[in-house]
Amino acid sequence: MFPPSTLIGAIPLVIWLYLVLARGNFWWLRAFDDDASKPQSLRKWPCIVAVVPARNEAETIASTVTALAQQDYPGDFSTIIVDDHSEDQTAKLALNAAEDAGATDRVWVHAATELPQGWTGKLWALNEGVARAAETAATLYWFTDADMVHAPDTLRRLVARAEREQLDLTSLMVLLQAKTLPERLLIPPFLYFFLTLYPPRWIAKAKARTAGAAGGCILLRREALERIGGLAAIRGEVIDDCALAGAVKRSGGKIWMGLTRASVSLRSYRSFGEIRDMIARTAFTQLQYSFALLVAALVGLFVTDLLGWIAVFATGEGPRLLGGAAILLMTISFVPTVRFYRLPLLWALTLPVAATFYGYATCVSAIRYWRGRGGQWKGRVQARVQQ
Repeated sequence: MFPPSTLIGAIPLVIWLYLVLARGNFWWLRAFDDDASKPQSLRKWPCIVAVVPARNEAETIASTVTALAQQDYPGDFSTIIVDDHSEDQTAKLALNAAEDAGATDRVWVHAATELPQGWTGKLWALNEGVARAAETAATLYWFTDADMVHAPDTLRRLVARAEREQLDLTSLMVLLQAKTLPERLLIPPFLYFFLTLYPPRWIAKAKARTAGAAGGCILLRREALERIGGLAAIRGEVIDDCALAGAVKRSGGKIWMGLTRASVSLRSYRSFGEIRDMIARTAFTQLQYSFALLVAALVGLFVTDLLGWIAVFATGEGPRLLGGAAILLMTISFVPTVRFYRLPLLWALTLPVAATFYGYATCVSAIRYWRGRGGQWKGRVQARVQQ
């Protein structure tokens, strides 16, 4: 029987051995970095329609539309901007950008109808765009956010991969902003924790139950969407991207998710409060609105990310060595993410600080849900009603 002091160091070490060695190599970003793949050519390029849900995106919509208009896609490609009841000049600015890019015949703005009960705002906007896109010959839909700037070859690369590998859903996690101090401290861990939950290798494996996607860039086969019953099948989901991926995979579809630095999110987080709110929007949803899972998650964060440090500074030599080994594995596994964001390697030591913040934000998420304000996004409460 191990003494309690030894367990303080042994438990986090066992956890990190599992994470590093047995969780799909989620931390080795190079294995699913789409920028490292070679461009492919197709004999025939399918018809594509991009659907962009946009709600109060006046700051970014022009850049997004311009980038879409400048895609060097060889096939038939058009874009539908769905104005989701914006209170600013989103629709006008989108049309102006299309005109400036000489793409008014390929970029359409559609005003979303009233949000029905039971739908989240983004999914209803996407559904409106899909209904319009269904009138075209499109065989693939490209769902992308209104604050994204995609590299000119993004769509061509997405389609080439989807056709070559016969994927039903192809997704890319774009580069998030990491310029301010809050972003540098918390955004790389956001990617790291997301990949921990949804290892790309497991996502791509047909027999694995794991299914995930990055909502800012999803290429979806039309017949796959029809097979799952359309977006109505997931209409109330707050974490809509992963719900969509799960529905497609359960229906027998083949899915894949990778990373790219070539496409960039324009959304910036200037304060810790803004990142807290971003996390709080979906954190308690991820825990299925369960108090027991909330407690388990907080205990898990503590044991995984903090207990090793306690072992190093508050125990004897044996536990100290075990805790130090856990910290070493933690830090090494975080290095590829730090390098992906081109931060100094010393930032790899900040993961426990970020984990503590994420635990706090998850508690905020739960409290907001219990107060009837769960899943808040741009003035809407989207979490399901408490039973």
